[in-house]
Amino acid sequence: MLARELFDIRQVLRKQGIIFAYSGYVTETVLSGVGEAIKQKLTIDDADTKTLRSVFAVFVEQMQNMIRYSAEKVPNSALEPPFIEIRYGVLTIGRDGDDYVVHAGNLVERSDVERLRARLSKIRDMNKEELRASHKEKLRAGPEEGSKGAGLGFMEIARRATKPIEFDFTDVDDKYAFFTLKASV
Repeated sequence: MLARELFDIRQVLRKQGIIFAYSGYVTETVLSGVGEAIKQKLTIDDADTKTLRSVFAVFVEQMQNMIRYSAEKVPNSALEPPFIEIRYGVLTIGRDGDDYVVHAGNLVERSDVERLRARLSKIRDMNKEELRASHKEKLRAGPEEGSKGAGLGFMEIARRATKPIEFDFTDVDDKYAFFTLKASV
C-alpha cells in the first residue's frame, strides 16, 4: 500500500473520531498486548476509573467474541501443534462526544444470523435491572449448548454500555454475513 492510500485511511479514521483501529487475526496474545495499549491511551486521556474499566471490559468481550466465533479463520491444517485456531475480525474504539464507542465486526455463518439477532434484540431491549437479573440467572444456569465461554459476553457488553447496544448484519455471500456490534460507554 502506498503512503497516500494508508494516509487516506488514517484521515478517515481520525475524522470519525477513531483513536484505535485493529483489523486482522486475533489471538489471546494480541488481546493482551492491545489491551495494555488501550489502557495506557485511556489513562493519558484522563478517563475516570469507571469509564476505563467499562471500555476495557467491552473491548475484551468484543475481542473474545471474535477469537471464539468469527467464521473467518486460518484452517487448522495450516498451523503447527497445538492447532489453535486464529480468527479474523475488525475492532475500533473512538470518541463520539463524551462517549467512547467500541465497534467490532466479523464474519458469521448466515444460518446463525436470526438466532443472534433474536438474542441481541432481547438483550438490547432490557433495562439495567433486567440485565442484572438476567445476568445472575445465566450465571447460575451455566453456558448454553455450543457456547465456547460462559455465554455472558453480549450481556456484559450491554451492562457496561451507557446506551442500548447496536448491531447489524450484512450478507457477504451464500454462506456468510458480516456481523457488527457497537457499544457506547
